[in-house]
Amino acid sequence: MITVHHLDDSRSQRVLWMLEELGVPYEIQHYKRDPKTMLAPVELRRVHPLGKVPVITDDGVTVAESGAILEYLVERYGQERWRPAAGTPDALRFTYWMHYAEGSATPPLLVKLILDRIREAPMPFIAKPIARRIADQVEQAYVEPNVSRMLDFMEGELALRTWFAGDEISAADVQMSFPIEAAAQRFALDRHPKLRAFLQRIHARPAYRRAIERGGPYRYA
Repeated sequence: MITVHHLDDSRSQRVLWMLEELGVPYEIQHYKRDPKTMLAPVELRRVHPLGKVPVITDDGVTVAESGAILEYLVERYGQERWRPAAGTPDALRFTYWMHYAEGSATPPLLVKLILDRIREAPMPFIAKPIARRIADQVEQAYVEPNVSRMLDFMEGELALRTWFAGDEISAADVQMSFPIEAAAQRFALDRHPKLRAFLQRIHARPAYRRAIERGGPYRYA
């Protein structure tokens, strides 16, 4: 039996969705964030040294990192589904988007989250305007230009094909769901109708809804 080590409002939601799509039985080990730091609890270090999610255990095997977990699940349980045939252009796109999601799309969104928390953090009155000014400058100089290019790029790709790797949904779309959901929360997608349509399609999938029912509240949906 697969065990998913799951944290609310985290990347592990993608793993639950993938398992629901594959129809593979699994159980969930729930963890709660530290209410002050919002970080994962130290108990997770017993599962994996980094103490982060997602992590799964399956027949004595421990697999961490979203992309690695999704590829493991598709390879072992996918029965030739959820990834394009090897050697095709779609397969190359599949590999690209599986890596792009965390390698390029997520970092500026994470910086945005950190800057927002800096603005909201308690600090001496005299320091607050300085901290906010620095956060604003970093966001304007780095985050906003990078996110704008990223969203335009992804919008253009979805204008060429229905899904990220081709005209059939794949694990690459599961992997890409989290950064696009996070972008929708932190930036308006008013100029990106294809990305909004992508989110509408995945959120309407029965397997996606089942994953939320089992995993618990997920504010990015």
